[in-house]
Amino acid sequence: PRHKCGNQKSCLQNYFAFKIISGAANVVGPSICFEDVVLMSSVKNNIGRGLNIALVNGTTGQLLKTNAFDMYSG
Repeated sequence: PRHKCGNQKSCLQNYFAFKIISGAANVVGPSICFEDVVLMSSVKNNIGRGLNIALVNGTTGQLLKTNAFDMYSG
């Protein structure tokens, strides 16, 4: 069976499914999936070098904001 975000198991009821994948240099970009919706990825062109963060409402699961913080350049 297929599980949300490609996880190996389903989440318990009243829990959110998510998957965070770290990038690999300039070859593969990072991605963030939440409840089977890709929030950030190179395809969506909303990731950057450094820390990529998606802010999600913990009660509703609604995406509030995404941002990337370049830790290399300061």
